[in-house]
Amino acid sequence: MDMVDDEEEDLVVTLPTQPSPQGRFRNTLGVLRLIWTELTAGVGAWGSLKPLVAGVLAAVPFLFLGQHFNRQHQKGFDWMLLQLPLGLTIILWPVLWAWSIFDAYRVAMVAVSDAENRRRVYELAY
Repeated sequence: MDMVDDEEEDLVVTLPTQPSPQGRFRNTLGVLRLIWTELTAGVGAWGSLKPLVAGVLAAVPFLFLGQHFNRQHQKGFDWMLLQLPLGLTIILWPVLWAWSIFDAYRVAMVAVSDAENRRRVYELAY
């Protein structure tokens, strides 16, 4: 029979008492980067503001600027022509106007999401 030694080895871990200034700077930048990523949902400042800008521009009555901001010029032009007969009906025009605000916000959100997805696929592929 083999005899097993009952001796145990102790692992000793030593940590530096004072962190180096370069390491502290790197950690601070990492924390700030993590906070920024969480605040902007990972899509950056413009990605998080783009839907709001599109919604605010779409809130300008009669011009459908949110659709033009999202590069949907044909939709903006068509809706501008559609508002002419709807302007005669005081009830339907505000519905079209409210829908344009929602549509501009939604399209901008989808564009940001698609751009983020393409970026992630590119990172994985290369």
